[in-house]
Amino acid sequence: MDKVQFVVERLISKGFKIATAESCTGGLLAKTITDFPGCSAIFELGLVTYSDESKIRLLGVNPETLEKHSAVSREVALEMARGLKKLTNCDIAISITGIAGPEGATQNKSIGLVYVCINNDIHELNLTGDRHQIRQQTVDFVLDML
Repeated sequence: MDKVQFVVERLISKGFKIATAESCTGGLLAKTITDFPGCSAIFELGLVTYSDESKIRLLGVNPETLEKHSAVSREVALEMARGLKKLTNCDIAISITGIAGPEGATQNKSIGLVYVCINNDIHELNLTGDRHQIRQQTVDFVLDML
């Protein structure tokens, strides 16, 4: 059985609704889930909040958090997931923020650094590969966690 099919069918059987707020993956998680027939029973909303402004406006991320920690941080991933949960009242709120490359690295944050938050559970990933590979590895990680 395909991983996505397994996740969707399991969420359907539990009656769970999910929502996503994605930055570096640009909606790839939402696309992957919604490619599967029957996903409308579990998929509530997918947002691509690529800019800091969209994180603030749509998800209620505190501008001070962004200024202090940057968009690629545990703190912002958590605030994104909490804002998404508040916006949708879904069972599972998933946020993703990171650096997929090939640009965007800083002295303290390298390409492949990704934060995934599922409800209040934050995961730090240090991935390798090109932009596409980092994005796909992130989606695979989330599906494995689900």
